[in-house]
Amino acid sequence: MDTLMSMKVLCRVVELGSFVAAAEQLNLSTAMTSKHVMHLERNLGTRLLNRSSRHLSLTEAGTLYYEQCREMLDNLEMVEAAVRRSTVVVRGVLKITAPVWFANPLFTKALAEYRSRYPDVVLDMSLNDRIVDLVEEGFDLALRVVHGSEPRSSLLTRRICPIPFLLVGSSDYLQKNGRPKTPKELSKHVAISYHYSQFADEIFFEGPNGRETIKLTVSIRSNNTIMEYQATLASMGLAVLPEWLIADDLANQRLEVLELDYTLPTTFLYAIYTNQRYLSPKITTFVDFLVDYFSG
Repeated sequence: MDTLMSMKVLCRVVELGSFVAAAEQLNLSTAMTSKHVMHLERNLGTRLLNRSSRHLSLTEAGTLYYEQCREMLDNLEMVEAAVRRSTVVVRGVLKITAPVWFANPLFTKALAEYRSRYPDVVLDMSLNDRIVDLVEEGFDLALRVVHGSEPRSSLLTRRICPIPFLLVGSSDYLQKNGRPKTPKELSKHVAISYHYSQFADEIFFEGPNGRETIKLTVSIRSNNTIMEYQATLASMGLAVLPEWLIADDLANQRLEVLELDYTLPTTFLYAIYTNQRYLSPKITTFVDFLVDYFSG
């Protein structure tokens, strides 16, 4: 028998002064109402109510138990009400992990727009390029960039949008070294390489003759995309960089996109979060917002 329900029954019996009245209010039979009270007495090993044909009264132990039950049930109602309110009002700290290059104007503008809609949410952004264990490190969700197929994960994933990666060089570098038009010409250039990436030391293209791999001479390797970006601006070589990071540099012609008859693999942004029965509104609103924001 459900002890919590039995506690609720006892409180109703005491407050209404009758098993019959309590049964009617709780939509129970009188017999079941009595069984709930007896269930408590059996578990506690003591009588809680003095019963007669005309009157009910609490025993000394019953008075103590009733008072504690009433306080506990009142607190439970307050907690339930607070949780119900929190599922409607979007608030709290949203812990997000994302690549370091998400510190760019385009994505920051999206964060500002989300905050204008949900001012009670604090965005706690942790930027790094390693794969974070969401559960172990206490993150609500991860934003991950995947080249090609959907990410392998036991967690929930949702595709947000494509993020083009572009082969670029600084205007100064290209003026001095030429603008390659074919993979063969490209192979004569030096590259800025990202550790542990499919673009490290090689570039994979899809072209008229299928996939082609171009081996490049590397001038500098780094495990940080911002370092790659700065090295490209410093004319140290060519690099494959996310368009979000370099949009202003392309507009100002500090960097140029190399126009080849080949394309880089398709790249998508995914939201990854733990498989919970009830997702917090701060998570669902943020992911829905990003999908809508970048769909245009």
